[in-house]
Amino acid sequence: MAGDPIGNMIFFLFWLLLLFSIMEPIISLRRLQAARLALIRRMEQKYGWRVVTLIHREERVTFFGIPIQRFIDIDDSEAVLRAIRTTPPDKPIALILHTPGGLVLAASQIARALKRHPGKKIVIVPHYAMSGGTLIALAADEILMDPNAVLGPLDPQLSLGPQGPVVPAPSILKVAKMKGEKASDTTLIIADIAEKAIMEMQEVITELLRDKMGEEKAREVARILTEGRWTHDYPITVEKARELGLPVKTEVPPEVYELMALYPQAPHNRPGVEFIPQPLPQQPVRRGQGASN
Repeated sequence: MAGDPIGNMIFFLFWLLLLFSIMEPIISLRRLQAARLALIRRMEQKYGWRVVTLIHREERVTFFGIPIQRFIDIDDSEAVLRAIRTTPPDKPIALILHTPGGLVLAASQIARALKRHPGKKIVIVPHYAMSGGTLIALAADEILMDPNAVLGPLDPQLSLGPQGPVVPAPSILKVAKMKGEKASDTTLIIADIAEKAIMEMQEVITELLRDKMGEEKAREVARILTEGRWTHDYPITVEKARELGLPVKTEVPPEVYELMALYPQAPHNRPGVEFIPQPLPQQPVRRGQGASN
């Protein structure tokens, strides 16, 4: 090998290519993170907010290109709570949400912490904030949604054993009621847990909403969102959210869309959609959004 310059060159190129293949995803991720932070800093300076993101997308960050699927977990709640805790009391917080949901514990911790912040709370939904994401959005004084963005129902989802399916708590109660005395002990136990899960979720929702719409209306909205009226992935549009009495506006800052472009999906998961990008229409910034002079 030592006397074969061609073999040495091939050997060197092989290891160089292998090193590049390992390092390239890491370097690309660092570049994306730097671009995100620069854009977040620009938004904070422009609008006078403390900007926090909770964005869950599948990103290819490994050597083998395996996408990592994200959802709201305890790590997220710890990070968001730290961001809220370090924000000055009088400074508005803008939380950008893009998530399919996640753990109830983590989502409720974030929602309650956001609710307790003395300054103005703004949640921005550029595309969707389902399940636990919707719970967090309910804590905001103002929800800025893209006209086509959606929220989702908050009916608790329970797992029927280690290998069992995940099913809505209201459906469990319905089945137990239909079976009546014929229901097994296991079904009755699960139904009891389902009933408690719904009541607990309703209490959290009411706690988040009562100061914005009163106790009676807040409990009504809590019941609608948890009773199983819709499937768990039912899209609650801007219009329907307003019908529920939620403080929804559609003036999403254009920088939010730029930020979302810096969270690319794993390439093989992208839909077959291609187009020539056009400039985003300029939207006037309202002082009510916390814009600085």
